[in-house]
Amino acid sequence: MSVENFIRAENRALERFGIEAERRLVDVPALGGQAHVLVAGDGPPVMMVIGAGPPAAIWAPLMAELRRFTLYVVDLPGMGRTDPVRYTTATVRSTAVDFLGQVLDGLGLDRPPFVAQSVGGLWATWFALERPDRVPALVLVAAPALILGNAAPLPLRLISVPALGPILMRLQPPSPKQIDRMAALAGEDFTAVPELRELWVALERLPTYGPALCQLINANERLRGARPELALTAEQLAQILQPVQFIWGEGDLFGSPALGERAAEIVPNAELHIVPGGHAPWLNHAEQIGSLAAPFLRKHSVAP
Repeated sequence: MSVENFIRAENRALERFGIEAERRLVDVPALGGQAHVLVAGDGPPVMMVIGAGPPAAIWAPLMAELRRFTLYVVDLPGMGRTDPVRYTTATVRSTAVDFLGQVLDGLGLDRPPFVAQSVGGLWATWFALERPDRVPALVLVAAPALILGNAAPLPLRLISVPALGPILMRLQPPSPKQIDRMAALAGEDFTAVPELRELWVALERLPTYGPALCQLINANERLRGARPELALTAEQLAQILQPVQFIWGEGDLFGSPALGERAAEIVPNAELHIVPGGHAPWLNHAEQIGSLAAPFLRKHSVAP
């Protein structure tokens, strides 16, 4: 019954922002299963990759501002309706690269620009580094995970402890109040977008969600911070030759604007925009973010 509840909540969230979306299931050998992708809009293709935790449809306010693109919005493995995968530190980067490449293949996409957030930003950056022929440009909204060794706030890093994470998840069962506490950790507020709060509650009630989130955070981080072997280093950032647009929330608790300034100075072809909000600034400032992202995406879109 939880999957049906999730789909209903997803429909309400999309309808709240006037979005008509097709659902596609794409075979992904890296998962041994399928990825769930929302397809909406009309125009040049754009791939949207959300971070660890929220469902793909949490992008809905920004999707509404990018209607003149065909948006392909994917749930990460184990979150939403994408099948789970075993996350480990040793394999998470190769899993991310294979996953994104195989999703593009399954959708028949060659070189769409990416819009990505947090862990999605990390995955899209890894993909751009390893498959540069498939990524013409990146829009990185909020601090990408592990950029220059940054880490999640401590309450989220506690979930990385194998014996502790599942216990903490059980002690905070899904509810609107629990989601509001999660949002506060990201410097965000769902008051104006209650449909998205309800969507996240429905997501957390899916059976794959808790184990997937604990595994992914553990793969990326330790209690004392980012796992150094996965961090996006200055050397790696300097190798990104694609145009990059950083859109950084001024209250992002996963990385200050000063971190964004450092990253933008290192990436050879980067621009940085500081906007109101935190780690998901489009929730309450989608129009401003859309006005920045849309011209950049149109400039760097590749005809299908």
